[in-house]
Amino acid sequence: MNDQAVILFAHGARDPDWAAPFNIVKRQLQAARPQAQVELAFQDFMSPTLEEAAARVVAQGAQRAVLVPLFMAQGGHLKQDLPRMVAKIREQHPQLELQLMPAIGDSPEILQAIGDWVLRGVAV
Repeated sequence: MNDQAVILFAHGARDPDWAAPFNIVKRQLQAARPQAQVELAFQDFMSPTLEEAAARVVAQGAQRAVLVPLFMAQGGHLKQDLPRMVAKIREQHPQLELQLMPAIGDSPEILQAIGDWVLRGVAV
């Protein structure tokens, strides 16, 4: 039984290729933490939804889940939609300890890595 889970949460798109980078992150996390469940969930257009992913990890025995928003900026989805979704998940699965991480765009390390990457490609 895997009582630990990570739920990656991305926006979603109509083009299935859009999710490729997020699937890479999912595979990397699963390889690094084989004892944990790793799910990828989407706000729009793709499945599973965040609610479905949460139900899946609970059904597989998760008692604790870390929710990681893979969003670059604080917009309506993170400010309004996500708090409602998290509240609903907590209501539906009160036994699940759900930890919400900041959006990846709020991480100084991520922003630094992006800046470093851009600088490597820019000949100035």
